Formats: sequence, structure tokens, C-alpha cells
Amino acid sequence: MTAVGIDAIEIRTGKLRLDLPETFAPAKGEDPGKYAKGIGIQYSSLPDVYEDIVTMGANAARELMDRRGLVPEDIGRIDVATESAFDNSKPVSTYIAGCLESVYDGDFHHANKGERKFACLSGTQSVDDAYNWIRAGRNRGRAALVIATDTALYARGDPGEATQGAGAVAMLIDEDPNIVALSTEQGYGSADETDFLKPNQQFPSVDGKRSIQVYLARMREALEDYESVAGDTHPDDFVYFPFHTPYPGMVRKAALLGYRHITRNTEVEDALAEDIGMQPREDDYGSREDYEEAIRGYMDELKETRRYQEWYEQAIDPTVDISGQVGNWYTGSVHVARLSALRAAIENDVALAGEKLLVGSYGSGAQAEIHAETVQEGWHEEVDAADVDQQLDGRYDLSFEEYELVHDAHNHEKEVDVDAFTQPSGEFVFTGWGRMNERRYEYVE
Repeated sequence: MTAVGIDAIEIRTGKLRLDLPETFAPAKGEDPGKYAKGIGIQYSSLPDVYEDIVTMGANAARELMDRRGLVPEDIGRIDVATESAFDNSKPVSTYIAGCLESVYDGDFHHANKGERKFACLSGTQSVDDAYNWIRAGRNRGRAALVIATDTALYARGDPGEATQGAGAVAMLIDEDPNIVALSTEQGYGSADETDFLKPNQQFPSVDGKRSIQVYLARMREALEDYESVAGDTHPDDFVYFPFHTPYPGMVRKAALLGYRHITRNTEVEDALAEDIGMQPREDDYGSREDYEEAIRGYMDELKETRRYQEWYEQAIDPTVDISGQVGNWYTGSVHVARLSALRAAIENDVALAGEKLLVGSYGSGAQAEIHAETVQEGWHEEVDAADVDQQLDGRYDLSFEEYELVHDAHNHEKEVDVDAFTQPSGEFVFTGWGRMNERRYEYVE
């Protein structure tokens, strides 16, 4: 069976950044450690006034296509995943295709276009759709372009304000991929939840404590479901574990839960038992409450063991580096986590070809998906070519007062006149509104 997976990847970050410990925390009168060490974010990426989900997605896609020498006729499908859409009928993919057609010869008239919505999970769902389309033999030799693009903004003063971010991830899905091949096995955990939602509103309504609980519960269910078809997992089976990363602090919780699960009934649990005992078994307790209290106690001890901390440092920590520099990208967050891990492997000269990743995606509302990916021979060259460092280092540093202005500029309920903080060059930009209230774009040389 021919492998299908991610053949190329590019990102586009918002061109502004807010330093949380140094700028945001003092303005809020808060401890800087709450951000860099607590939630794990140093900088939030924010869009300049001429940037939005279309420009970031189109710019990431164009960079990918140019680097790979692709033209519109090579693409048979364009899927956009977002929870920041501004039109309830016309998909963002059509706007992005229109941008790209303005700079390429040819068009995407025979490419299937769509838009996926399931909170942050929809980026992975779009990859799944492209995978299935190719596997079904309906692609006619063409590749799929999957773009996850979001502006994760919160109301001023909301607890989620510190996790804000803006950016896009463009991925080429094709046969014989250069980066990772996707497994046929998947696991799901899904339930009707109201942990995070946007009922006809721009900024989300979030039950923070509940959201963490739902995230962990759905991830556990998805892992159990994945193991029902792929067999038991083990820490040694996977070199990295990219998780959905709204902020690195939440990944710490998911990683601990996952490690406990995948070490159960293994030699790892036996070795750990010398220091912290065996994992509690529900049959040994008189009530569910007693069992859950024992589990919490076990996990408190587990996270302090050297064995767990070494595993976390090797398998999880590399996945959250970029997230800590850009904040939450919603639909793109797990794909940023994968890219972060692969970049760390390059920096540390880790040989990855043939190794596996266990990828955990999540979307509020709520659903999680677990699947495996096998790193391919061409991964190093493709990941090394992605334009990441230049974008991260080239962002404009906002003062708190400037942050307030740009936040107002992107607040749909406000009309403010804010000058751009950066000068666009060689990119797509938002230029205003058309006769039917549509958003308009052009390419700036």
C-alpha cells in the first residue's frame, strides 16, 4: 500500500508579538512567572491590521508552493480548517484560492474546496479528509492543500487573553510523502460538551476548569479507542508525542495522563513501583471516588520521578517550543507541535527516518483523535526548508498600549483607525470591503 501523508509544510505567523512576562504581566500587575513558567508562553503572535486568516493562510500556501515548484494544476483539493471564519456561506478556501490565482498562471477551478469546523480538531480532520480522498483514488494524481488558519483572540480581561495567538499552517498531503506517513488506525473520543464555544460571537465563552477536564477525558477515550485497533502502546514505540497545545501548561497535564496509561502493565510500571508503588486498580477500591483520589496521589508522585521527567524532556518538551513563542493557533496548534518536534530533532541531530510519532488532536465541543505517523526519509530536508526562524525573529514587538490598539482593530464590534505597525512586502494583504460586504485582498510586491 502506497504511503499517504504530509509531504511539505509551511507556517505563517502574525507579524506582531506581545511579550507576556515583560509587557503584559507588568501592565496587569501580575507575576511574570505566571506566563513563561506557568502557562508556558513567552510571546503571543498577533496579526497586523492588514493581516487575517486569509492572508496568513494564502501566504503560507504560496511559500509552500513556490518552494516545491507547484502550480494550481498540481492541486486537486483545498481544505481550510478554522474557527475564525467570517462568512457563514462562502468558505475561506475560496478566498485563499482567489489570492493564489492572482500570482500564478492557471487556476484552481477544478480543485475541490471546503471549510472544516470542529474547534481546534478540524485541522486534523482536514488532513484526514485529504488522506481519504487520495486513498479512494479520486485525486487523479494531484495533491491536496490543507490550511489551518486562525486568530485566537479573547475579550480583554478574559483569562484566555494570555493564550492568544495568530497564524496559519499549510500542509501538502500526497502519496509517497517526504515528512510523515499517516497510520490507517485512528482512535476517537467524542461527547456533547460546552467547555468552549462561540455561539454567534467573535470571542469565545470558556469554562476553563471544565475545558481541561473535557480535554483530558476525550484524550483518554481516544487513546483507548486507538489501542483497540492498533494494539497497546508503549513509551518506547514513539519518539515524540505532539499534542493539541492551546498552551504548554495544558500539555503537561495530558502528557502525565498519557504516560500513566501507556506504562500500565509494562516493565516501566514495575520499575517505577520500587519508588511509588503500582498504579491503583479500580477493583481494589470501594468507590469510584476513592479510586480517583488514589490515582491523583499516584500521578502526583509519578511526575516527580526521574524516569517520567526524562521521558517528558525527550518526548514532549520539544513539541511545545514554537507554541511557547506564538501562543494558541487553534486549528494549527497540533501541527505546530509536530513541526516543533521535528525541528528539535534537526537541532539535536536525531535520526528520525522510520521512527513514529503519536499525535493527539483535540477540539472543544468536544472530540479528540489519536493516530500514529511514521517519519519518512525526506523529513530533514523538508522541515529544514520551512521558513520558521526568520518569521519568529522578525516580528514587531508591541508595547501594551499598541497591543490595546491592535486588539481593538481586530474586534468586530469596534471601528477604529489604526495604522499598520509593519510594512507589507511580497505578501497578500487585506485591503477593505467590497460591494457585497465581502473582504478584499491584493498582493503587495
